[in-house]
Amino acid sequence: MDALQTRVRPERPAVPLIDPMTALDLTHREVLVQIGRLQELLARIENDGADAQTRALAAEIEAFFSGHARKHHEDEEEQVFPLLLAQGDAELVQQVKRLQQDHGWLEEDWLELGPQLAGLAAGYSGYDVDLLRHGVAVFADLYLEHISLEEGLVFPAARKLLGARRAAAAPA
Repeated sequence: MDALQTRVRPERPAVPLIDPMTALDLTHREVLVQIGRLQELLARIENDGADAQTRALAAEIEAFFSGHARKHHEDEEEQVFPLLLAQGDAELVQQVKRLQQDHGWLEEDWLELGPQLAGLAAGYSGYDVDLLRHGVAVFADLYLEHISLEEGLVFPAARKLLGARRAAAAPA
């Protein structure tokens, strides 16, 4: 314990922390990239079959949506949605509830799509291209609509509320 107590870090300038809303926006950008990669994956399968590059691409996409994207939804559910639901604005509450429902549907869609990508990544050839194409289309369409609603209405409202809270908490 003495070693920890005697260790002193040097003084250095403070670094502004990333705004949580900015972090959520960045994930939206990555979701859009990964949806494009899903569509690229389909084209690769249809044109070249499941070669090593296709399997690697499937593994990367599967890892993103199984990990980072799910965590993103949890963050929204914990950090953004409760703030907005508490405001009592009927239209905003309706849209947030729609987004919560979307999270459930996106999870259901991913539970069908993810294992297919994991199997493909592992080298299994039992995938059904038509089923995969349909699953990707349903998943991508809902995700794009979901992000549009968040970016167009819900996140601006959250930014406004968070900004007002920061201003009220700032020393005078």
